[in-house]
Amino acid sequence: MLRRLMTGFVGEVLPIVLLLTLVAIVVARLPKVDLGHSPAFLRRRFVNWFPVGLTYAFLYMGRYNLNTCIGPVFDKKQFAIVYGWGTLVYGVSFVLNGPLTDRLGGKKTILLSAVGALGANVAMGFVVKSALAGGTSVPEGARAGILPMLSFLYAVNMYFQSFGAVSIVKVNAAWFHLRERGTFGGIFGILISLGLYFAYDWSPIVLRQLSAPWVFFAPAVILGIFAVLDLVFVRDTPGEAGHTDFDLGDASSGDDGPRLPLGKVVKMMLTNPAIMIIAAIEFCSGYLRNAILQFYKPFAKETGRVATDVAKKLATSPEQVLALPTDFVHDHWGMLNCMAGIAGGVLAGMISDRVFGSRRGPVAAVLYVVMVIGAALMFLALPSRAVGWLVVVMTLAIIGVHGMLSGTASMDFGGKRNVGVVVGVIDGFVYLGSSLGAFVLGHVLPKDARATDATNWWTWPAAMLPAAVLGFLLATRVWNARPKAKAFAAH
Repeated sequence: MLRRLMTGFVGEVLPIVLLLTLVAIVVARLPKVDLGHSPAFLRRRFVNWFPVGLTYAFLYMGRYNLNTCIGPVFDKKQFAIVYGWGTLVYGVSFVLNGPLTDRLGGKKTILLSAVGALGANVAMGFVVKSALAGGTSVPEGARAGILPMLSFLYAVNMYFQSFGAVSIVKVNAAWFHLRERGTFGGIFGILISLGLYFAYDWSPIVLRQLSAPWVFFAPAVILGIFAVLDLVFVRDTPGEAGHTDFDLGDASSGDDGPRLPLGKVVKMMLTNPAIMIIAAIEFCSGYLRNAILQFYKPFAKETGRVATDVAKKLATSPEQVLALPTDFVHDHWGMLNCMAGIAGGVLAGMISDRVFGSRRGPVAAVLYVVMVIGAALMFLALPSRAVGWLVVVMTLAIIGVHGMLSGTASMDFGGKRNVGVVVGVIDGFVYLGSSLGAFVLGHVLPKDARATDATNWWTWPAAMLPAAVLGFLLATRVWNARPKAKAFAAH
């Protein structure tokens, strides 16, 4: 069994490693943006963002692990309820967590995020363990009883998770010049993609080899390890790491005055059309990302493209196992979305910095065109295997948008001093969109016997297409948007 597990693990990881190696080679051979950074600074910057970046990726594993429990713990409608409440809490948490991150610094809040998510996942694991009552799945009669507790604990988890994106962007805002941030947007996309891989491919392996509670315990253990690494290695600014702080060329450039009161910062942000349009675009991104990532695997299972868990258990011979239906995209969902997200994030970052002069709006608009075309093609592709590959391409586009706007534009328009507030609002809108998507899709997708016919899933792309069109139209509104130095200055 261990041998099969290791062989499967290598088969999953190797394509990702090869893609990351290719990305590294391509980026290394591109003409450099010469900002005078010393080799020592670049090495220290890597040591700074790498552990906090992987912490962010494993936060995803402790967030999207919930999807793995569709079947053994709850059905897809019950999942939508738990996930919907959690993403709603995440979405509104920016009101508190963005300003807190600006005040406390990214290092303290990434630690708070990791430890808080660790605790919530451990608690969810014990709730599921108790409900299993020694079996491998929660009995039907007990499922409704644990929903309120799981909804509450997942909401707590998502509150602490909401510090993650704000923290990583806050830390890196002080280390990356505006002209380098397209590249960081690519890095941000890679981290999101790795997180999706950990959640969607590692969590099912944990479920198969161990049990449902370990779907929650495993990311908790990993987050504990990375919390220690963050404590040791991460610093909020180059100055704290023994290097020289430098002008970042963003909205805080030239702002050496006293910190403005929070109310004034929020007012300036809410009256900045570019920031609010970007937040609206990211609302659409969250809605669409949730619609793709959370519902393809239930679609494949319910339409008979993969064998049910019951059929797998009843198979008693190698011949019967080979005769079971399989779907490559379903079976490698995390790996394929990881690779698509890496490609989308890196491509978007390079195009932004090297084609559009570090403007983020044009890249978002181009990628939203891909989303519009993809959602339209889904109506035709639903009965065929092509639909799986189509949604993988759509993942490439939507993660590229998310990396550009939440990971990069938030730094540009917020500046080093106020990036927590700005990225908090933008990322909050992402999860408000995710919450709406969870509740909408939980109600409009086909149920019971109707769900076995792929043509009845037409409501899936129908729910996505309006958001894709709206996102494109909004992205054209910030085509030429650039941050203005001293945008939040006190004078």
